Amino acid sequence: MSNLDSKLDTITHFINGAKQDTASGRYADVFNPALGEPVARVALASAEEVDAAVHAAEAAFPAWSATPPLTRARVLFKYLQLCQQHIDDFAAVVTLEHGKTFADAQGEVARGIEMVEFAVGIPQMLKGEFTEQISRGIDAWSVRQPLGVVAGITPFNFPVMVPMWMFPLAIACGNTFVLKPSERDPSASLLHAKLLKEAGLPDGVFNVVQGDKLAVDALLDHPAIQALSFVGSTPIAEYIYARGCAAGKRVQALGGAKNHMVVMPDADMDMTVDALMGAAFGSAGERCMAISVVVAVGDAGDKIIDALAQRTAALKVRDGMAHDAEMGPVVSSAAKQRIEKLIGEGVAQGATLVVDGRNHVVPERENGFFVGGTLFDHVTPDMSIYKEEIFGPVLCIVRLPDVGSAVELINRNEYGNGVAIYTRDGGTAREFVRQIQVGMVGVNVPLPVPMAFNSFGGWKRSLFGDHHAYGPEGVRFYTRHKAVMERWPNTSTAGAEFAFPQMK
Repeated sequence: MSNLDSKLDTITHFINGAKQDTASGRYADVFNPALGEPVARVALASAEEVDAAVHAAEAAFPAWSATPPLTRARVLFKYLQLCQQHIDDFAAVVTLEHGKTFADAQGEVARGIEMVEFAVGIPQMLKGEFTEQISRGIDAWSVRQPLGVVAGITPFNFPVMVPMWMFPLAIACGNTFVLKPSERDPSASLLHAKLLKEAGLPDGVFNVVQGDKLAVDALLDHPAIQALSFVGSTPIAEYIYARGCAAGKRVQALGGAKNHMVVMPDADMDMTVDALMGAAFGSAGERCMAISVVVAVGDAGDKIIDALAQRTAALKVRDGMAHDAEMGPVVSSAAKQRIEKLIGEGVAQGATLVVDGRNHVVPERENGFFVGGTLFDHVTPDMSIYKEEIFGPVLCIVRLPDVGSAVELINRNEYGNGVAIYTRDGGTAREFVRQIQVGMVGVNVPLPVPMAFNSFGGWKRSLFGDHHAYGPEGVRFYTRHKAVMERWPNTSTAGAEFAFPQMK
């Protein structure tokens, strides 16, 4: 640890209702991507500290799970009100540590708040079913009960919203929670903890362990963790799903994506270009739902290429706090280097580089991790810029003769997270929706991210596990179903029955 690191503010753990610095002696720098400089350091947990957080959650579970759902909902409603009051505080730490524009960060926080609005309706969602007199003198019903201690491992690209896909609903269902946020932008996790405590959440119900792979593995292996949610890249999702399941956990692991937008020749081209600019370059392309490939059918590519080129070249790439910023930096120096390497590979493999975002410099932010908007044309499926998830501000155009070829191309892709089609033809759109093998589909909607009362998740190698995130699927993930059949002695028939039970 350098002398500079020791002078930085430390972002700590939050265990059993209080901040706790690490005893491991391990720390990592937290950067401001726009400056390319450390602004804080984050504690990295040991296995013992993860164990302490899990034990705090274990100790809090009996009382919290026995708390009436309406009482739990009232705590979350107070938390909801506090979140609404602190939208700009959340957005500011996101922009500082992640780099996305302040307006984009505000939008992220607003979408996270929607998850809390959904979770406060938990008394209705936990209601079971009741059937009277399923047989003579016997009634039957079902209940959904909490699992116990559950955990969430969340990515750098949405440090507010993605944790809120998990813990509000998990807590509302009666579980206790351990969050392991990304070490790249960890401050939002402690603001969540502060506001939950202020809302009256009992100590130990929500805990935060900062850390790296050591903390992740400790959560995956811990016998008291009943379920674990993860959002991130596909290789890590596969690892987490396999290791968590081997340890007997219920695991929900959302992986990577390669999202396509099919543009038909009859599409409204002005609307299409507007949609592509936001979907490809919003948050510097660091979204699992970002559109990274345009599949231009027929002459659609000729109709949009000039407008896309002009607008991509004119993108206002700034420090995310600048009032006119349309795109901020990428999250790290390593991310910048990887993106620029892939751009170079695209050129070497024969794609037409229309707008080159490499070596982009922002005045007074010369050390920042900036990549300008990049546009490729005439990309083919064998190129690395098509095959790999770039996770940066790079948009590729693939040209195909008809919509059938577009469907075939997308269905062959290993990922199946999100897809969109832009057309004026209802029949074309309907058949596309029916045939496409992707979990979330937009028709003239570029980023078909479901609202909080639906559920989010892809197909193929974009999702590992049986449940999608949040919404009704989230309630099922964070609870277990119990079926009850009841009969009382005064309704029982005399004598043993050896045949399989039947309705009588």
